Amino acid sequence: MKTTADFNMVNAYIPGRANVGPATEAMIERRNALLGPAYRLMYEHPLHIVRGDGVWLMDPEGRRYLDVYNNVTSLGHCHPAVTEAICRQVQTLATNTRYLHDTILELAERLIASVPGTDLAHLMLTCTGSEANDLAYRIAKVRTGGTGVIVTDTAYHGITDAVSQFSPSLGVTVALGPHVRLVPAPRLYHAEGADLGERFTRDVEAAIADLQRHGIKPAALIVDSLFTSDGILPEPAGFLKGAVEAIKRAGGLFIADEVQPGFGRTGEHMWGFQRHGLVPDIVTLGKPMGNGQPIAGLLATADALAEFGKHSRYFNTFAGNTVSCAAALAVLETIEREQLAPHAGQVGKLLRDGIAGLAARHEAIGDVRGAGLFVGVELVSNRATRAPDRGLTSRVVNLMRDKGVLLSACAQGHNVLKIRPPLVLSAEQAGMVIEALDASLAEAKRTPQASA
Repeated sequence: MKTTADFNMVNAYIPGRANVGPATEAMIERRNALLGPAYRLMYEHPLHIVRGDGVWLMDPEGRRYLDVYNNVTSLGHCHPAVTEAICRQVQTLATNTRYLHDTILELAERLIASVPGTDLAHLMLTCTGSEANDLAYRIAKVRTGGTGVIVTDTAYHGITDAVSQFSPSLGVTVALGPHVRLVPAPRLYHAEGADLGERFTRDVEAAIADLQRHGIKPAALIVDSLFTSDGILPEPAGFLKGAVEAIKRAGGLFIADEVQPGFGRTGEHMWGFQRHGLVPDIVTLGKPMGNGQPIAGLLATADALAEFGKHSRYFNTFAGNTVSCAAALAVLETIEREQLAPHAGQVGKLLRDGIAGLAARHEAIGDVRGAGLFVGVELVSNRATRAPDRGLTSRVVNLMRDKGVLLSACAQGHNVLKIRPPLVLSAEQAGMVIEALDASLAEAKRTPQASA
């Protein structure tokens, strides 16, 4: 099975494939010798980055690259509100959750208040999104007495041993667990002749039935509410309801993985699941939570957490430390103060509309979709069949890098440009992305093998 992980290799530097210069080649050789063979570099011509500022990354020569891929620094690189909060706290106290401290309590209050109309009542903190999903799965198993997990066919939920078993996008080297069932992602062209929500519900119901037929009790349906790794599939709002009802009827929990869609990125709400009118049992948080400072976690209902809390003691040395909590508070305050969610909605619409306008000149654009500042551009070799054009996508990603715009790709066909900039992206900078994509598509068409 080919996966998103394989696509990263298409984009990556391959020794001897491109002339990267002696200094860069020496650094790559040093890196490989010290870090071993498992790490990957982005792009055919890898980047050496020495500084970040807002939406920009800079190399040693001072060239700036517009970063429209990195949602970790969701407020932009080195945002002063976050860096000042980190410095202030680390100069005062850096300790763990076994001591009383106001910061973690204030953070919990703010996050719980961001999910009104739900029963989500408790915050538990981790260091990474992978840890958050691992913890969520542990809680689900205790709450339900089951082990079965249902995910979409190109999902990514993390790298721990347990979570990697239901992250098919990691590739063929990671075996899916026997307790895992895959369902087709809700792609529009998979739902011909049927309502997309009804089709997805039926697929989840079939997965539940198959688990039960094999004597496996369902524990959870876990989805990234924008189906990011599956190709960024946000529409139509509300289509997830039937699938969530199905897993709950089977005694399982619904886990909303908000590591990528969360923190105002959709432009409509704070969290991606809210656009579907859903009430999750657990919401997992990660990447953008600390704007680069490692902090992640989950929100859970009292019902989901009660049995786990009764029998399990949870402690994570660095999770919930005072410095990371201060960073996360600064992120929440900045999103609210600078009205970044509505800003993401406005600039995201400009970005989507601008890219959609390119389709008249570029037959390769099969679809443009997204929500807020999360945009997917599907590149195809045939619009009628929507056949994925993996080679073109790889060339465009690398041409965009050469033009100073950083993005990547996702989806089962390795053919959806993944545009996920910091929430502070301006309308002018969105225009730069559109202009660079226009030029890259034209160049890739003229010289199809030039950057392959």
